[in-house]
Amino acid sequence: MANTLRLEIVTPEAKTFSDDVDMVVLPAAEGEMGIYPMHVPLMTEMVPGELRVLQDGKETAIVVGSGFIEVTGNRVSVLTDMALDESTLTDETVEAAIARAEAAKADAENLTLEELAATEAAIEKSITLLQSKRRKHGGV
Repeated sequence: MANTLRLEIVTPEAKTFSDDVDMVVLPAAEGEMGIYPMHVPLMTEMVPGELRVLQDGKETAIVVGSGFIEVTGNRVSVLTDMALDESTLTDETVEAAIARAEAAKADAENLTLEELAATEAAIEKSITLLQSKRRKHGGV
């Protein structure tokens, strides 16, 4: 179909999304990018944020972590370390994850640089999830 593009989102655990969509909006390092069918080929870095999919007149949000985006013709491939449907998590679960990560970060002198970076990434992803949920439900 020339009026759709194939979106595939892959995490280390699984292929979390694979379907034909009308449009996708991605959180790229250069800013938010809208991709329509027949987009010019490109490869770029993705930052944690909200990936929005428009499919059959309905918009769906998926919270993603950092990764890479490849656009080729009518295909968008997203390789990311996290892809979650925000509707599956509660505010309390996300806030608890933030609290655990911040507690680990407070003990920074006992962490390696890699552990500290992973903890900061976990905080950033959790905050992105929480912001996405609150934006959808009218709270900020």
